[in-house]
Amino acid sequence: MTTHTHAPARAGRREWTALGVLMLPLLLVSMDVSVLYFAIPEISADLEPSGTQQLWIFDIYGFVLAGLLMTMGSLGDRIGRRRLLLIGAAAFGTASVLAAYANSAETLIAARAVLGIGGATLMPSTMALVRTMFTDPAQRAKAIGLWSGVMTAGIALGSVMSGVLVEHFWWGSVFLVNLPAMVLLLVLGPVLLPEAKNPAPGRFDWLSVPLSMAAVLPVIYGLKEIPSEGWNVRYVVSVTVGLLFAALFVHRQRTTASPLVSPELFRGRGFSPAVVLNLVAAFGMMGSAYFTTQYLQSVLGKSPLEAALWSLLPSVFIGGAAPVTAQLVQRGVPRAHVVAGGFAVSACGYVVLALADTDSLWLLLAACGVLACGIVAVMSQVTDLAMGSAPVEKAGAASSLLETGTEFGGALSMAFLGSIGTAVYRHEMPAAAPDAARETLGGALAVAEQLPGRTGDALATAAREAFTSGMQGAALAGAVLLLAAAVLASVTLRRVDVRKVTEMTEPERACC
Repeated sequence: MTTHTHAPARAGRREWTALGVLMLPLLLVSMDVSVLYFAIPEISADLEPSGTQQLWIFDIYGFVLAGLLMTMGSLGDRIGRRRLLLIGAAAFGTASVLAAYANSAETLIAARAVLGIGGATLMPSTMALVRTMFTDPAQRAKAIGLWSGVMTAGIALGSVMSGVLVEHFWWGSVFLVNLPAMVLLLVLGPVLLPEAKNPAPGRFDWLSVPLSMAAVLPVIYGLKEIPSEGWNVRYVVSVTVGLLFAALFVHRQRTTASPLVSPELFRGRGFSPAVVLNLVAAFGMMGSAYFTTQYLQSVLGKSPLEAALWSLLPSVFIGGAAPVTAQLVQRGVPRAHVVAGGFAVSACGYVVLALADTDSLWLLLAACGVLACGIVAVMSQVTDLAMGSAPVEKAGAASSLLETGTEFGGALSMAFLGSIGTAVYRHEMPAAAPDAARETLGGALAVAEQLPGRTGDALATAAREAFTSGMQGAALAGAVLLLAAAVLASVTLRRVDVRKVTEMTEPERACC
């Protein structure tokens, strides 16, 4: 008996134009993670939030986004990814207006929560639609490379745009900038974007929704607080509770007839290692950001806007990382070697970061550039691998798992590397230093300003040197972990050839 394979259809001008439309909301959703960095002083002066309210203004967006990703990815597979994307765009735009003109802290917190809901619909929907529109492996790899680059650039661009807008307008302008892109998406989306959904999704498992949120939110909350507050019992319990709910969630997905996240996804060749490697890549990216932002401002003495502008410089090189790696894979270089090489390059970035002293601006920027290029190369390839190995009808759920892994990787990185940096900092600080100065660099600089003359200068110098030593120790730990990830990638991806999977016909896929 003979079997027949058909070459996947190549995307044309319509699909590439649609991709450009999808990039705008993706850019804005990733920017909203950091868009409040420079707006918070004016928000505090205008709305007078309490300390707890100010924390929620910052954190509620990311928490809601992370908690709802799996739910929204599965929902998009059921009701249609374009439909969910447009609903999310409308919600995101409406919440942006509500946030811009909020007259109380409570209103702003509520608006940020709705922005998180909208973001949770937009991120997996955009990736799932990319999987739907680009069935040719080479074109899909290029499109996903662009997607990864835009998402990474958006986080860096958000803080800079925030500073520029707040300097020339009022704080609400950082939210109103979302409106043109959302309006454009609502107008052009129905024309350019195809509708795609699972033709036989089964019943929606409502019980899995609270289980997924109970699994994600406590873990992210605990990991996020550990670097600044230490291994407090409250945060350890929070992580433990989240892991228990994660076990319940996994059990539910394996036993229910219509799971929120189908276990069949993990049977796809390459999907499981791709999810794990994507998490490690997010670990590497966020770990460096935790230290470099503080280094630029508190060690080198840059203003927040200056620090944000300097941090954009390494992004110049990121744009070429994903296309270059995609070309390497298309020319026959094994994906395992490309991903392992990306991790090795990122490890080199951490090694360079470990060489920085208290006056190493250009060395720091070089380290960030090398690190980011390696990470983007890895993330673009493992994302392409995961989405290519997932069935088209489950693309939304596959995308949401990748995004959730990214959130976990970032939180885990700040907890692990942040704890190493904090431990080294406290060990290096003089024993006679005040308790507040021994806790954090910011506390030490605040204390130093209140001390007279050389005494204050000596404390500030010691704190900056101790922080730099902590950054060096965390960077070495990050380099070791990324080198281990390079070995893991070379072993787990050695036999993976996702192109053979994606080029199978539907009858062949069903029979295999």
